[in-house]
Amino acid sequence: MNWYVLVAALLASSVEFVEALTIVLAVGTVEGWRPALRGTLLAVLSLAVLTAVLGVGVLHYVPINVLRGVIGVLLLLFGVKWLRKAILRFAGKKALHDETEAYQKQLGQLQANKGNTFAAQATAFNGVFLEGLEVVVIVLTMGSAAQAYSSAIMGSAIGLILVLAAGIILRAPLAKVPENVMKFVVGTMLTSFGSFWAGESLGVAWPGQDLSIVLLIAGYLAASWLIVSSIKKRDQERKVAAS
Repeated sequence: MNWYVLVAALLASSVEFVEALTIVLAVGTVEGWRPALRGTLLAVLSLAVLTAVLGVGVLHYVPINVLRGVIGVLLLLFGVKWLRKAILRFAGKKALHDETEAYQKQLGQLQANKGNTFAAQATAFNGVFLEGLEVVVIVLTMGSAAQAYSSAIMGSAIGLILVLAAGIILRAPLAKVPENVMKFVVGTMLTSFGSFWAGESLGVAWPGQDLSIVLLIAGYLAASWLIVSSIKKRDQERKVAAS
């Protein structure tokens, strides 16, 4: 069991599942739970098949060194995108993600077409499938590069179960989940894994092997927080100079 991969997959998938849950709840509230659950089930099955087919192909036909290099670059791009958004949010340059607001917006769109159960089912399917695609990418890349496919799948499965259980119990958007903080952490983890595997593919001998991932995470977190503090300080100085 690769605990680094399991935790990263768990956190990353949970963020995506929370956003998918918001869409499913909105569909269920407006059109009933049958079309919401049908769309969700179809999307989950499609994603499971996609993960299985692509995973088997990647693991069996692509050399591990090549795989780690390509995946390292992909994870770096993926992680930096998440990290950039998180930095802008915490620095006050971009609005924090509000799940309640997203839920109300989705309700308004569905109520405008109330009575169309096929469209409602399609909305649930699209929401779960599109959010789930990012989970598939994370599972495939991290699981394949670390040769810990089962750990990545288990992490995302645990995330799915936790979010589904919370949604069934509360029947409300998971607005109190610290999603913005989770995105910051996930962005840092993906960037760190990407750096580690890209470096390995180029022949970098990381000290302590997998323990270097922890150091990379700590380093990226520290650097990101310094950037946030710097942006806030600069904005504060501008406000003082303007007043």
